[in-house]
Amino acid sequence: MSAADVRQAAGSDLRRTARAVQEAALRWLSRNRAHFLLGDGALAPDGRVNDSWKPLGELAQVCSTLCARTPPSDPVHSCARELLAFAWRETGEGALFLPLQRGEPFATYPLEVYAAFASAGLRHPGYERAAATVAATRGWRLTEQHPTRRLGVLCAERQIGLHRDDHESELLARTWLGGLPEPWTFERASGYALTHVVFHLTDWGRGGPGLPAAVADHLAHWSPAWLVTCLEAGLWDLACEVAAVAALVPTARTDAAFEAALAEIWPRIARAQYASGALCEVDTRMPEAAPSEEAVPRDEGAPGPDGHGFRTCYHSTLMAAFAAGLTLARWDGVCDEPSPSWTTTGVPG
Repeated sequence: MSAADVRQAAGSDLRRTARAVQEAALRWLSRNRAHFLLGDGALAPDGRVNDSWKPLGELAQVCSTLCARTPPSDPVHSCARELLAFAWRETGEGALFLPLQRGEPFATYPLEVYAAFASAGLRHPGYERAAATVAATRGWRLTEQHPTRRLGVLCAERQIGLHRDDHESELLARTWLGGLPEPWTFERASGYALTHVVFHLTDWGRGGPGLPAAVADHLAHWSPAWLVTCLEAGLWDLACEVAAVAALVPTARTDAAFEAALAEIWPRIARAQYASGALCEVDTRMPEAAPSEEAVPRDEGAPGPDGHGFRTCYHSTLMAAFAAGLTLARWDGVCDEPSPSWTTTGVPG
């Protein structure tokens, strides 16, 4: 479809709805930024990465993309830039990545978190030199990883200027999405796998090698149906991730039905979003699960005002802002999709 056709498929009401979801999500994230603080145990050998570096890295990843996909004059850009600056300060402006890597030299998460900042121009030369030294070792290159994880590491390396000889097309062919699976085999696990393959290949919507034609066509055919499956099951977190993927399918591969399906999800997401701006990962259908303005304290087991709060909604709220940002950028024609730099080697189709 042409850019004009894509914009027409959106409609002003749906555009306002997507924008309202995005703004409300960002307001909630801004009010609850204290829950993204790393905490005293972030550098401990037995530190809980999923409760410290992972949320902070996800915040940085989403905000980097929103900054790249919005003009500086947009209030969303300003909010995303402010949250990104907050996250960068929390890392000691990159300085904390050095002791983190020294403690776990072959762990990939420090590089992946750092790469989210680097893609937005926030760099720490000392850490990059250390990362390049480790990445040049056989031990790093030969670490055994699932193909989707390897694509994520390659994405992070690419964002800080490191390149290796791994053939991404061969890795892609070994993933669920790259194998062009039967559409009815979609389930929750494969859904998260496919979304991350797309995020890694597009540098989280900021560029990358892009999607091979066969994969883009497969997504153009089936992601609307997968999206409906997630919405009907109340899987709001996964629905937002699939919506983000749909927004990254090149418009040259889509038709009017695809664009209408992408546009029509936003009233459903808006109805699932709480007045505070939070979006739960799944639809609990219980009013008492609604996250309030203030989220659950970080201390494990500490009671929150609603028994739910930050841990059960921060990621889905991030994904709502992310998917809305990519969708709005698609409708506005901002940052047109780069031409995929793929060969057909190893990619079915």
